[in-house]
Amino acid sequence: MSTYNREPVTLKDAKNAVGTEIGVSPWRVVSQEMINQFADATDDHQFIHVDPERAATETPFGGTIAHGFLTLSLLSTLAYETIPPIEGAGIGVNYGFDAIRFMSPVKSGARIRARFVLAEFTARPSGWMHLNYDVTVEVEGSKKPALTARWLTLAALDKKDASA
Repeated sequence: MSTYNREPVTLKDAKNAVGTEIGVSPWRVVSQEMINQFADATDDHQFIHVDPERAATETPFGGTIAHGFLTLSLLSTLAYETIPPIEGAGIGVNYGFDAIRFMSPVKSGARIRARFVLAEFTARPSGWMHLNYDVTVEVEGSKKPALTARWLTLAALDKKDASA
């Protein structure tokens, strides 16, 4: 499993990838427009997110910052751009998170990317796969990540592929 590889991998290759970095996403800009849209969607209009002038003078950030949950929500698209699908897998769903930590703010206009390490993989007899990823969201030019988390996911495997 390699960086930016969206070609499907076998179930065996996925199992063998446990403990390895399976991909690093492309950089993505977190724009003020994106932050404003997230504020509208969540009704979180705290000035540190939506008022650049006030955030520049009244916060230690020098301007607006993204909502932590906005950064977390971007994992879906960053994963889709990065993690290769498993042959025979259909839908995937969130199962939860363990140990989410917001380590440093993402300033408006910053670029972020995510590193994905496959921490655990279990193929269940039911045809569902349980995949846990250790994720680090990096901010370009920053030594400290924006967030770290253990992301728990489930993916459905076609019945004919469940015994592989």
